[in-house]
Amino acid sequence: MKTFETIIKRLEEKGLTISTMESCTGGGVANAITNIEGASLVLKYAAVTYSNEYKIKMGVSEEVINKYSVYSMETAQEMAYNISKFAGADIGVGITGKLNRADDANNFGKDNEVFISIYYNGEYYNTSIGVDKNTRKENKEVIIELIIEKLEGLLWKE
Repeated sequence: MKTFETIIKRLEEKGLTISTMESCTGGGVANAITNIEGASLVLKYAAVTYSNEYKIKMGVSEEVINKYSVYSMETAQEMAYNISKFAGADIGVGITGKLNRADDANNFGKDNEVFISIYYNGEYYNTSIGVDKNTRKENKEVIIELIIEKLEGLLWKE
């Protein structure tokens, strides 16, 4: 599995910081980042907002959740933007999706689809992924690897 080692080095080289607001990954991205030496230089803040209530408390618009569903790119974008602003980080990562199980509190959205938004320099870099592994842990690993790839593409394109 890929790690955040090169991302952390690149963020440090560029003097950039990152923050995450995670839902279905349950802090997996923040955990993967903090497994690497030097993470404290670049990781400003990480929030696990598993419920709608705490997404809203962290700035995600209730109207966006009601209109598009908590499992949507619009919600992921709000998560990325709001965590970036809350933490004063250069990059915000928002992740939301439904892994393998119905959610009685949120009946909309496709099963096993995850939405990822990265907010950087006033722009959103969005992607979604269908996950179909046997376990939630395996699905989270696939999502984390995709985020690493997206950040690599973003940080090395400049």
